[in-house]
Amino acid sequence: MRTHTVIDSPYGPLTLVADGESLCCLFMDQQRHRPAEETFGHPDPGAPIFRETEKQLKEYFAGQRKDFDLPLSFGGTEFQRMVWEGLLGIPYGETVSYGQLADRLGRPAASRAVGLANGKNPISIIVPCHRVVGSNGDLTGYGGGVERKRQLLDFEREGSTLF
Repeated sequence: MRTHTVIDSPYGPLTLVADGESLCCLFMDQQRHRPAEETFGHPDPGAPIFRETEKQLKEYFAGQRKDFDLPLSFGGTEFQRMVWEGLLGIPYGETVSYGQLADRLGRPAASRAVGLANGKNPISIIVPCHRVVGSNGDLTGYGGGVERKRQLLDFEREGSTLF
């Protein structure tokens, strides 16, 4: 059974969605591929998973956390889940290209498919799809908007704080 809550962040409101005890979605407002709110389940702001997620996000935005330690639940296809799991291996403050990620996943010819799966990542920030860039280093699409992607990457590279 899904539940949800909305928390504040330096990037505006974040909608957290849980499937039982696991976080299954983190959406920014006006995020591309954001499903209808009816799919988020009933509001439950006091759920332990939401309290822990908010705590870890505050630590991240304060520059005190580089990795998240949360139970995650991925929907999607087998390929999408493989890509989303692969995103978790990109270190804080670093970027890889879609082609490099495809190579890491053992699918060197699948950079376009990796890009499509990356764009549908349902757990923004925590599953760091913002760390994937074009082959020449250019910032390409981001579900939360290219400007937010730039802000997240600059934040991680500069080691500053957002809260």
